[in-house]
Amino acid sequence: MNPPVAKKIPRDVSAHGIERVDDYYWLRDRDDPAVIAYLERERDYTRSATGHNAAFRERLYEELVGRIKETDVSAPVGWGDYLYYVRTEEGKQYSIHCRRRRDLDAEEEIILDENELAADRDFLKVGVFRLSLDHKMLAYSTDTKGAETFTLYVKNLETGEVVEEGIPNTYYGVEWSNDSLVLFYNTLDEAKRPCKLYRHRLGEPHEKDEMVYHEEDDAFFLDISRTKSRRFLLMRLGSNTTTEVHYLEADDPDGPLRLIHPRQHEMEYYVTHNGNWFYILTNDAARNFKVVRAPVTDPGKSHWRDFIPARKNVKVDDVECFANHLVVYERSGGLKKIRVLDLVNGGSHEVEFPEPVYTVWSDENPEFDTNSLRFSYTSMVTPRSVIEYDMNTRTRELKKQYEVLGGYDPEDLQMERVFAVTRDGTRVPISLVYHKSVKRDGTNPVFMSGYGAYGSSVEPYFLSTRLSLLERGFVCAIAHVRGGGEMGRQWYEEGKLLKKANTFADFIACAEYLVRKKYTSAGNIAIYGGSAGGLLAGAVTNARPELFRCVIAGVPFLDVVTTMMDETIPLTVIEYEEWGNPESKKFYEYMLSYSPYDNIDRQDYPHMLVTGGLNDPRVQYWEPAKWVAKLRTMKTDDNALLLRMKMDEGHGGASGRYDHLRDIAFEYVFILDCFNISE
Repeated sequence: MNPPVAKKIPRDVSAHGIERVDDYYWLRDRDDPAVIAYLERERDYTRSATGHNAAFRERLYEELVGRIKETDVSAPVGWGDYLYYVRTEEGKQYSIHCRRRRDLDAEEEIILDENELAADRDFLKVGVFRLSLDHKMLAYSTDTKGAETFTLYVKNLETGEVVEEGIPNTYYGVEWSNDSLVLFYNTLDEAKRPCKLYRHRLGEPHEKDEMVYHEEDDAFFLDISRTKSRRFLLMRLGSNTTTEVHYLEADDPDGPLRLIHPRQHEMEYYVTHNGNWFYILTNDAARNFKVVRAPVTDPGKSHWRDFIPARKNVKVDDVECFANHLVVYERSGGLKKIRVLDLVNGGSHEVEFPEPVYTVWSDENPEFDTNSLRFSYTSMVTPRSVIEYDMNTRTRELKKQYEVLGGYDPEDLQMERVFAVTRDGTRVPISLVYHKSVKRDGTNPVFMSGYGAYGSSVEPYFLSTRLSLLERGFVCAIAHVRGGGEMGRQWYEEGKLLKKANTFADFIACAEYLVRKKYTSAGNIAIYGGSAGGLLAGAVTNARPELFRCVIAGVPFLDVVTTMMDETIPLTVIEYEEWGNPESKKFYEYMLSYSPYDNIDRQDYPHMLVTGGLNDPRVQYWEPAKWVAKLRTMKTDDNALLLRMKMDEGHGGASGRYDHLRDIAFEYVFILDCFNISE
């Protein structure tokens, strides 16, 4: 079967006196039957082109499934009179949310079975899962298309009855008042921006819900949360660089929202609470953030006083308040760390971790008045481990380590962190893992991933699926490129706006380092980038195609200029602070210089697998579709170029855990086939 050919309907795009021709602009019209027909032909072509691997793909899928404990249960979390946990059952795609009273002999109560919600559906995502403080009501929301537009429900846990039939067009922000009678939720505008906060009283029609706040600035999203102390509800308004927080007494849901500090351009602040104080994480005169505190009675900025001063080489990522402790999540030297401050007796200490390369994050900690901190720990060789840590005695208890079946032994693997040096002298970290039998002789295949956007860090965590590559001789690498947050706020700022090209240069430097140090050789590297990481994958492939054997671009952001010129697309306006506003000529020209879609060249390209979701609200389906169509007319090789468009999914891909593993098997077999590995 020959690859489908997209018809050309040239469209001239002119801005700042620069003429561009977009032959495939027509693919943006999802209501055009010709567009759907074209995407379906691409889907059929991909199926045909990969049909010879069907048996291998099934074997690999069974291998991936064979490493997970299909029937499993999470470590129970204590909250109030209950222990809450999540179960999975063999053969079932989705989670089962449960609880039982703390009495060990108590019977299990199923709160929500996602498998029942997903019956006869191809896709299901639960957006919010919020228990009322009296533990009698559950607010949950569902998305059945992958578009991240949710319908909100309320279930009475005493009767099992769904008492609210569904509030449409909601997002991820939902919180209860302390009396468990009022529910606050946010809704979306036409551009899929969460911008309105509503107050819903149980038992009343949602059509009569009162709008509490409307954020009219298109660059700001609205969210609602609760302090762990349960005293306040917090409404946060945020762009990519600026925030504003309002607070409401949770005991008085009909009361007024009060402002802490009005938005101030490029100043972020995030609020938590303990006793008479708000503890505030902010970058005000603190590039790597600091912690201040202010009295609850008058929390305006004039009353902010430094509690943890800013430090040049330590970035404060987050803070978590308990009754007697403040837990600070920091990052230094590219690694995450946890510091515990005693708010009663003074003093602080750092939690110790056993490996030189790892990651850690706060787990479920619903209780405020406790000395126990629960966190998850993992590395590229250590499976996720849930740990309960006594903040006074500094002792820890392993509550659960997720099992890896099939005879996994971490002693078989070597993990390390190395640094590539770029042309401007920047040292870029690379996290590596490989089988100890691998020799550095330049012959090994490498699987390298990266992201490099929004200050988000790609952590060196464990993946059981990765073992299928490691056992076949791959070296797996994570390139911690600029634009991410691995090395502090400066690391992010050096990879955004008019410095975005640093992200691509860093990734190429990492690939060259692995070649120079004989982990591999040019042309033996497979790369993966998803979403904004797909922009990275596309840009480096245009620039240095000879380095890579194959490329997987997952729901990739590729058509930078055209997308950023269209304010009707979700996320466009809020992302001016990430990529720049093309209304400015300097930003327009700079974006044009690296946009993967605009820089496709008449040259040989690696094997390529590009994925997309028709319902994707974050990266529109037409970006991967247009990129593939243009590549087909421009590239000069006979290498594989496949578009795998999911017609019933969104940005996150498959929602069921088995379907997710099938997607991984598909991608891995594509990679292995490119390296002529068939077993």
